[in-house]
Amino acid sequence: MADTAGKTTRATASPEPILLRHDRDGVAYLTLNRPRQYNALSTGLMSALQQELDAIREDRSVKVVVIGAAGRGFCAGHDLKELRANGGRQFFEEVFDQCSKLMLSIVHLPQPVIAKVQGIATAAGCQLVASCDLAYASEQAEFGTPGVNIGLFCSTPMVAVSRAVSRKQAMEMLLGGETIPASQAEAAGLINKALPADKLDAAVEEKARKIISKSPVALRIGKEAFYRQGEMSLEDAYRYASEVMTRNMLARDAEEGIDAFIEKRNPVWEKE
Repeated sequence: MADTAGKTTRATASPEPILLRHDRDGVAYLTLNRPRQYNALSTGLMSALQQELDAIREDRSVKVVVIGAAGRGFCAGHDLKELRANGGRQFFEEVFDQCSKLMLSIVHLPQPVIAKVQGIATAAGCQLVASCDLAYASEQAEFGTPGVNIGLFCSTPMVAVSRAVSRKQAMEMLLGGETIPASQAEAAGLINKALPADKLDAAVEEKARKIISKSPVALRIGKEAFYRQGEMSLEDAYRYASEVMTRNMLARDAEEGIDAFIEKRNPVWEKE
């Protein structure tokens, strides 16, 4: 678990931790730490990440989560050596079910999650970026779903990517297997912004601070509503959103926020 005093802690007991967690001022920084493998999502790394997300879900001191990575690459997808070494239907089903649960945990996490991408993000790594609520990347970063190049269509990454970009863009990535630069990923909506490498950390930090300044109650309600309404028909989405707005209006933070706006002062949000 994390030390809220700001120290980096290990997420596993191994000599070289495969996941680092560092908490500072309401932000939990999770760092994929398999740099020699371009942070490929082994079952161990997925388990460590799942464990931290489960803990963060119950930790009201954490307002924002940032997922980054060590080394030159953000995440190269699943660990292909592990997949080949443990062949068989049962193992494959367990790996992809584990990955799907992990991605859903990010979507369902009450706190906003930001991906900070410094290098390649391919296959399940691209899926990880697409699953996060926000994503910022170095201008040198590249994104892709190259499974088709090795005879393995990126079907599970397809789920997240096709919900982040247009169908034509998603199919171009899936069928062609080519990576796209950060500038194209920004234009396609896969990431929010591509930045010079030396500006990336500061930009993510600034965005996290802005989010933390908002009502945590409103953010929690809003994130859940955003993803739920996206799967509904237009009529059902409006009906559901109206119910959410009513519930939000009855919350103490909405009263405080409106009064503060009228009185031209800073709001004081309810502590969770």
